[in-house]
Amino acid sequence: QAVPAGSHVRLNLQTGEREAKLPDRENGESDTREERRRKRLGKVDVNANSFTSEELKKALAKMKESEKAERKVSFLFLKPCTVRKKFRPIEQLKEEFEKLNMKIETDYEIMVKLISKFNSSASTLDEKVAALYDLEYYVHQV
Repeated sequence: QAVPAGSHVRLNLQTGEREAKLPDRENGESDTREERRRKRLGKVDVNANSFTSEELKKALAKMKESEKAERKVSFLFLKPCTVRKKFRPIEQLKEEFEKLNMKIETDYEIMVKLISKFNSSASTLDEKVAALYDLEYYVHQV
């Protein structure tokens, strides 16, 4: 037997039967996922033989419309022109920081320096260990 989502189900060990109970409502509000879905979709007969082809076509058209609307909203947030307006290129930022006597390095540049410090014969054991710990941090991010 199919049971609505959000129901409490248990196995009665004395009788060996499975029992199901709808969750209790507080303040008359339903909190089950199935009941929220029913409100959103309207009254739906879950018997598979009760749907006509026209009803299925209408439901499919509604799903497609809502999917298109969701795609349109998400696409608006991903437009490259809006991203370019919000952020400046890294080259421009580097130039501005150089004017302020500050050098900005990317993670890649820092990792290359740490690897060269580790491979350097002039580095002490403590410097090599510190370089490995720092390198571990950057590699973990990647």
